[in-house]
Amino acid sequence: MSMISNAALFSRPRECWLLQLLLVCALLLLLLGMILPLMTLEQFWLIESRFSLLSGLSQMFQEGRWVLGLLIGSFSLLLPLLKIGVLLRVLRLSDQARASSVPLLRSLHWMHLYGKWAMLDVFVVAVLLAAVKLGALAQVQIHSGLYGFAVSVLLTMAVTARVTHLTQDLGSAQPDS
Repeated sequence: MSMISNAALFSRPRECWLLQLLLVCALLLLLLGMILPLMTLEQFWLIESRFSLLSGLSQMFQEGRWVLGLLIGSFSLLLPLLKIGVLLRVLRLSDQARASSVPLLRSLHWMHLYGKWAMLDVFVVAVLLAAVKLGALAQVQIHSGLYGFAVSVLLTMAVTARVTHLTQDLGSAQPDS
């Protein structure tokens, strides 16, 4: 197997810097999406419940819904943070012109494949289920936390797609040793 030089990964250092900046923005938006209110549920014009992703997860665990809490927590919190961390590492290595490892490129490719489904779709389905389940009993108002979370997911997906494309092009251009 050939070792792909990350120095050649990006022909322009500005592109690498811009991708890192986008990932930092995605990380900040993800963190804001975790703590800011996602939605308000208004029931019978009397009771309002406003919650964030973290407070919703906390409530799930307090109510004993461990499986659902672990599932949503894993796909909406842990995996996005892990994905952003790996992408930042790949980009930092390319900045430092070190040789990349094959496992790192494999994990990048795997994260790109699962990332399309792991974050946004699971979260959107959960929001839709809550809205449909409540139907005529409640009104759902979306807040800034949901928008921050969604933009973070989209930025991360865009950076992942670009880095994966560049690494695949580079890997196919170099012969095996």
